[in-house]
Amino acid sequence: MEGSEELESSLLTQPWASVCFGESAFLAKACFRDTGYILLISDLSSVWYESADAETVGQRSKPDAATSFSCHRAASGLSLHVKSELSGLPFYWDFHCCLAPVEMVSRHLVRPLIQMSLALQYQVQELTSLLLQKDAEIEDYRESGAALSRDRLQTKPFQEEMFQQNFMAEVRSAASLPSFSTGVVGSWS
Repeated sequence: MEGSEELESSLLTQPWASVCFGESAFLAKACFRDTGYILLISDLSSVWYESADAETVGQRSKPDAATSFSCHRAASGLSLHVKSELSGLPFYWDFHCCLAPVEMVSRHLVRPLIQMSLALQYQVQELTSLLLQKDAEIEDYRESGAALSRDRLQTKPFQEEMFQQNFMAEVRSAASLPSFSTGVVGSWS
């Protein structure tokens, strides 16, 4: 039987998805098994989670034909109310999430984001170096008398400083956005 530690370990492999409940935007990931489920949800100000075993699921399930989604934030946690259909059958569920412990937030959100950021920084450095090398190679060809057979292939030399300035401007702009971009994370339906 899979315990809560195994569910949380399985949750690590799940991608984050962007979800909206009314006007509220969240990032969420979940893992559902025969033995229960675990849900992690964040508005990037707070992170909440709920873990429930099969017995809790059985006690709480209440079929209903209506379809709706709602959420309620309180100091003690976050409640998500879902009414829908699942495989043609009515599905009704309340998720009762409490604040996630710091270690869980670090394990599922902070560390993966930092690792991804470091990997992307490394890739940007590698691509910058490659572009600068390509510009030097093209310049060497030009100095040797080579010419492009098609003018439309002509490019301007890569300007590393301008690239860095534009990149930082985009980062600052993205940091001020009020909601999540579904193009980056994906959508949960």
